[in-house]
Amino acid sequence: MQTVYDFLKSAGTYYLATAEGDQPRVRPFGTVDIFEGKLYIQTGKSKDVSKQIQANPKVEICAFMDGKWIRVAGELVRDDRVEAKAHMLDAYPSLKGMYSAEDDNTEVLYFKNATATISSFTEAPVVINF
Repeated sequence: MQTVYDFLKSAGTYYLATAEGDQPRVRPFGTVDIFEGKLYIQTGKSKDVSKQIQANPKVEICAFMDGKWIRVAGELVRDDRVEAKAHMLDAYPSLKGMYSAEDDNTEVLYFKNATATISSFTEAPVVINF
């Protein structure tokens, strides 16, 4: 999982795909954190992406960097604990102007049943399950 985190963190931006009914939705994200051995992302509960994840937790993210790309497929699980939110916000202090570990909008989610695949045109794919 550390390899997945390192890739996403270095890439800076990744794209999160959700589903809204039968319509795929994709948007850029940039938050990634490891807390208690799980890979987390962050958003706001008031956003459509949060509603889509709660309706269907199966998501996929993709990022590209230095001729390689990563795809991470899995389910996202909401973690409402203040400690998990605070850990994420400490990793991204610029978000503290919009989010707080104690507010009812900040949402952190961790991956479960996830598979990451790192690919390129010149090397065999690397598959990481977590």
